[in-house]
Amino acid sequence: MELCIWEQIKAQPFWVLVPLILGFLLVLKSAIASLIWVYVYFVRPAKDLKKYGSWALVTGPTDGIGKSLAFELARKHLNLVLVGRNPKKLKDVSDAIKARYGGTQIRNVVIDLAGNLSEGVERIGKAIEGLDVGVLVNCAGVAYPYARFFHEVDKELLEDMIQVNVEAINRIIKVVLPGMIQRKRGAIVNIGSGSVTATPSYPLVSVYAATKAYVHHFSRCLHVDCKLHGIDVQCQVPLLVATKMSKIRRTNLFTPSPEEYSKASLRWIGYDHTCVPYWPHSIQTAVIHALPEALVDWLIFRYFLDMRKKGQIRDSMKKQ
Repeated sequence: MELCIWEQIKAQPFWVLVPLILGFLLVLKSAIASLIWVYVYFVRPAKDLKKYGSWALVTGPTDGIGKSLAFELARKHLNLVLVGRNPKKLKDVSDAIKARYGGTQIRNVVIDLAGNLSEGVERIGKAIEGLDVGVLVNCAGVAYPYARFFHEVDKELLEDMIQVNVEAINRIIKVVLPGMIQRKRGAIVNIGSGSVTATPSYPLVSVYAATKAYVHHFSRCLHVDCKLHGIDVQCQVPLLVATKMSKIRRTNLFTPSPEEYSKASLRWIGYDHTCVPYWPHSIQTAVIHALPEALVDWLIFRYFLDMRKKGQIRDSMKKQ
């Protein structure tokens, strides 16, 4: 039977065989890609983060994804250096982590990354002196209070966004990296944004998206730089997560809570240089990429125009 089918295939003219072979290869490629996707999201084991070192440093640990990641890292038996600007919130988070994971050692470093960065980075250097910092998570970030055109972005917001989202990441990595190089191990995780990798543009939130584009490319280059020293550098790409920054409160399959996202996040540390840790976000990204760019641009633009209008109404109500 198999021989008969093979004979029939060979008997086909060239113009039939070529598309048949190409179609088979396309189906095979899709099947392999689907199997790989299932493996990396549901089967592949997470790495033992303690192999990088016994301490993790997290910026932005008092809210949202950063806070949930701090709890998850403590659950993985890592000690923590928490870097934030609000001493009360830092203490509250530290106390809550210690209450849940009693053996966790925590050092709080109070720094306003939008303030005197040189002084703040020096404080981080002193705090980690002598510590085996194996994991660095740069989660702190500044976003728009609500969508607005570029000419409407005030100078202070513009400067804070660039300093926190771009300069601070460079300066903090610069402090932590030498110790990792000396020990020849470490993992650096920079939180990027779907505004860069999922969508063709992010109108009315342009400066934020541009800072995250820097984070994405910087992480990609640093990944190659540091691989020689046994250090894994990764840019993780969330889409919408129900956090204070996103102004979203309700969760659903495609908009997870910070706790759900952080669990997925830790499973990816040490693997790809760029990743979308939460599996429904990877489906969203694939769907967006399949749509015409002009359509995606129009849909996002209309969405943010509506967000801008609502934000302006809130602002006007506050002034009354």
